[in-house]
Amino acid sequence: MGSQRKVEDVAKSDAERGSSDKTQRTGPVTFTKQSVAELRKVVWPTQEQLITYFIVVMVFVIVLMAFVSLLDLGLGKLVFQIFGDAGTQ
Repeated sequence: MGSQRKVEDVAKSDAERGSSDKTQRTGPVTFTKQSVAELRKVVWPTQEQLITYFIVVMVFVIVLMAFVSLLDLGLGKLVFQIFGDAGTQ
């Protein structure tokens, strides 16, 4: 019984908080200051990490491109074998 009361209290406080958020807006200056403050907290990668990540992403993209290209080529040939090459008469 006690746990149900806590859930209702949490739900009620969430509802109250949600209604007050809708009426209170942040101005553009405050938003910019908060954004800059959050960006200062970001841990930026080093140049070595950035190069490593770039290479990993490029290799992954090239492998996926090759896979999709081979799949497209194979399925295209399969379709031509099944339906024939009707356009070359």
